[in-house]
Amino acid sequence: MDISVVLGFVIAVFLVSVVPGPDMLFIVANAAAGGRRTGVVAAAGMSTGLAFHSVAAALGLGALIQAAPQVLNGVRIAGAAFLLYLAYLTWQASRTQVGTPADAPELPRRTLRRTYLMATLTNLANPKVILFYLAFVPQFISTGAGSWPATLQFLVLGAIFILVGFPVDASAALLAGSLAERLFRSGSRVRRRLERVTAAIFAGLAVRLAVDVH
Repeated sequence: MDISVVLGFVIAVFLVSVVPGPDMLFIVANAAAGGRRTGVVAAAGMSTGLAFHSVAAALGLGALIQAAPQVLNGVRIAGAAFLLYLAYLTWQASRTQVGTPADAPELPRRTLRRTYLMATLTNLANPKVILFYLAFVPQFISTGAGSWPATLQFLVLGAIFILVGFPVDASAALLAGSLAERLFRSGSRVRRRLERVTAAIFAGLAVRLAVDVH
């Protein structure tokens, strides 16, 4: 692969990563609900989803989706339903009473494994990520003489995407989680409000996912 192509891809991915999108909102919402570790784990789950997308693109599954556009509709509906489920769970959590800071000095945390799986599935169920790999990544694939096999190029570019995007997402998670932990310790009322804002974010993402892709 040409080094100029790789550098161009790195710059493009960084710009895409720093612009807040559904994935970053999901990560920030989890960090707000569960703290820094939860947010970073959510970022790791998103990166895992990107790894799956990279492998799928490398194996040519994009061609199947292009040949059968209805597959995207099924993915879109499943993703929206899943986010609505997360919104429901978070809203229910906001109704759970917690003690005062003296009674419960530690911030209640979600199960990290569950957060990781939720983030991975949310990324996999987002058809915009699939479309991104179909439309964006191939622009950096070389086909001339001496070029690497397209499968290998997809895998390398996918790895670069993760190496660039994960630190950005993790930084957002750490910032949001630190702020949330400070606010949580000020009392259960603040915790409940943050949980409800988080639920609203999940619900909003579900609506966007349902109506944004046709």
